[in-house]
Amino acid sequence: MKKSTLYIVLGIAAACVAIFIGVFVFSTMKDNSDSVMTAEEAEIKLDNKLKKVSVSDSTLRKSSGGGKYDTLALEEELPDISEYPLMVEGDSELVIEIASSTEKSGTGTDGALNAVAEKFNEQQLTVGDKVVSVSIRSIASGEAIDYISSGKYVPDAYTPSNQLWGQMLAAKGVTLALKEERLAGNVAGFVLEKDKYEAFMETYSEVNIDTINQAITSGELTFGYTNPYASSTGLNFLLSLLHSLDNSDPLSDTAVEGFVNFQQNVTHVSFTTIQLRNSVEKGTIKSFVYEYQNFVNTTELRDYVFTPFGVRHDSPIYAVGDLSADKEAALDMFVEYCLNEESQKVFTEYGFNQADMDSYVSEDTGMSGNTIISAQKLWKVEKSVRPVAAVFVADTSGSMMGDPLNQLKTSLLNASDYIGDEHAVGLVTYDSKVYRDLPIGTFDETQRSYFKGAIEYMSASGGTATNDAILVALKMLEDYQKENPDVKPMIILLSDGNQTDGYNLSDVKDIIAGLQIPIYTIGYNATIENLEEISNINEAATINATSENVIYKLKSFFNAEL
Repeated sequence: MKKSTLYIVLGIAAACVAIFIGVFVFSTMKDNSDSVMTAEEAEIKLDNKLKKVSVSDSTLRKSSGGGKYDTLALEEELPDISEYPLMVEGDSELVIEIASSTEKSGTGTDGALNAVAEKFNEQQLTVGDKVVSVSIRSIASGEAIDYISSGKYVPDAYTPSNQLWGQMLAAKGVTLALKEERLAGNVAGFVLEKDKYEAFMETYSEVNIDTINQAITSGELTFGYTNPYASSTGLNFLLSLLHSLDNSDPLSDTAVEGFVNFQQNVTHVSFTTIQLRNSVEKGTIKSFVYEYQNFVNTTELRDYVFTPFGVRHDSPIYAVGDLSADKEAALDMFVEYCLNEESQKVFTEYGFNQADMDSYVSEDTGMSGNTIISAQKLWKVEKSVRPVAAVFVADTSGSMMGDPLNQLKTSLLNASDYIGDEHAVGLVTYDSKVYRDLPIGTFDETQRSYFKGAIEYMSASGGTATNDAILVALKMLEDYQKENPDVKPMIILLSDGNQTDGYNLSDVKDIIAGLQIPIYTIGYNATIENLEEISNINEAATINATSENVIYKLKSFFNAEL
């Protein structure tokens, strides 16, 4: 082949390669641009997608007001205690059952108390002629409070993360006896990304509740904390903040005003610690509250700095109610076993009793149990500086027929009483098609009646156009925000997680991300992974609600978010 011909061939080949690379790069850039779609682009794409969605408006109907859906008492809302598993099950003539906070009675690095209990049970120790063993039930400190105070479930002993929960139980009239202030050493603290910590120290010289508050209210720090109704760390933070705002009266007008000012600038209040952790991993927040035992066991936080605050989280243990003499002796025996050198080594291996935090002394706020309960209620009322506009999207497809839909209806009708009337609510249902059952409106008495009326008339049939319904809800919120720009929008999707009709999630995911509206998902006997994928787009939470526990979980969620 002549050189000139060879050069021509090589030139053509090079040109083809260049075109291919250009097309690939352009395609990649296009894909990347989709993944970071602006709100304006998302609105345009939303309108285009909705042209292919079948949607109709339902007739408004007020609630019949029948007694079937009257608000349940707490003990009726709570699921059977079997929803919270026995992680260790005693098997002897004399068994002590202990309700334990989850950081020490869970799985993996959260299973320290389980490990100690199993070793204790192997000892076959006796009280009189009875062999003693313990059962450990894993349940969050705040949830255990509801069970014990309602009488739905009363264990022999209770070991929350900190003594704040014990003070609250005593204020509710429950008979308690503190057996030991510390089973395993632990603290709550502020966690700051290392670079952010260094910059913080240059400005404020010290990390404490006052300087954190100053940095947040001045807009210098993005910060997240957890729901103080369920989270020990979230409760500790709330009380520390209120005490710092007015140490003579944490419920005074001055403290309330300071808290509202703080909430105007706080970035993130998470329904769960998992939701908070997801926000940290995505880089949405650079500082947050956490327990030290979790901190040392989370490898992703190696480039963060921990500073303790508030009361210690030393896992106190209480006898609950009037125990028999044998049970009292058996519990004392187990507590003594937990405190021996070998057991304390086990706790240390799981992240408790860390030497660098042992010298930290609790900050005493001097709050009584009744004051703590009032502080939670204050948080419920004052946390939402911006009113929420929420569209409920309910799956009424054939796969929800029977128990799932009945539970969805019962849970929504009961839990909706915990939504504040300052918020706005709308309702969408869907099967193969989408139905606007209730336009968004302030949740006053009339809107509540229409909301409950629409739920009462729900029936199940047809396919499952989940993502079509999400698009309709997004459009409702977009239009409502134009008239009410100060609201905080959210979608609450209630479904079994299966989609058969309409758009796939991949068709609408970029729209959801671009509009930045969180979608909280509630799963009814669900394919939970599908719902988690939807919630994770904008860092919302997924609640896996079985038919037994959904009412209670929805109530807890509404307390936190609405």
